[in-house]
Amino acid sequence: MKTALQLVRSLVFITVMYLGMAVIALAYFPLTLIDRTWAFSAIHAYTRFVRWAARVIVGLRSEIRGTPPEGEVIIASKHQSFFDIILIVSAVPRPKFIMKQELTRTPFVGYYAKAIGCIPVDRGKRGAAVKQMVADVNASRSAPGQLIIFPQGTRVAAGAHKPYKIGAGVLYKETGQTVIPAATNVGVFWKRHGLMRWPGLAVVEFLPPFEDGLPVEEFMTRLEDRIETASNRLMAEAGFRIEAHRDA
Repeated sequence: MKTALQLVRSLVFITVMYLGMAVIALAYFPLTLIDRTWAFSAIHAYTRFVRWAARVIVGLRSEIRGTPPEGEVIIASKHQSFFDIILIVSAVPRPKFIMKQELTRTPFVGYYAKAIGCIPVDRGKRGAAVKQMVADVNASRSAPGQLIIFPQGTRVAAGAHKPYKIGAGVLYKETGQTVIPAATNVGVFWKRHGLMRWPGLAVVEFLPPFEDGLPVEEFMTRLEDRIETASNRLMAEAGFRIEAHRDA
């Protein structure tokens, strides 16, 4: 009975979340035509709304730990579901993403992604995609902000293992920007697939920045260890047994 009720709440929340996206996107659209910086106000309004709706409708509270960066940095984050994007964007002033190229054609998302300076990448081209990322990141420095990347390249279920891709290391080396790792446990409550949203405390934690000048291989090893260790700690704190979900 409790599971069925939570499913109903989850469906209501999902409906409200997407309706809110449409309403806020349309409300801010005329302002973004005058000045695109209004797009940041729009996405901050939306992320605050989603966090509020998740807490009220499905009992999913959320918390930001650590110090959210404000300058021109790269945020390398664990990615478990749409909710970690919501939390990170809500916490930093000028977020932008390296994102799948096909998302630029998504209603509302595509328009606002372009407005805030997101960088689309054709992930199917691998080596060419990495070169494109570096060139686009360097070219966009006239509009400084917090560039959010997902080193594993996609959403990864809580407790599952997926190798980290070299793109994060190449950006670290070629751009010279400070890299801030971020950990999360949101996948415990909001799976990467499916309709259920469970109550609990979802956390994104900003970790200490990396020092400059590390070899790419060493950087990647440290990045994976730092993010995975912190994410496992946050998931364990939420009552999630990592060992039982290794093959998820």
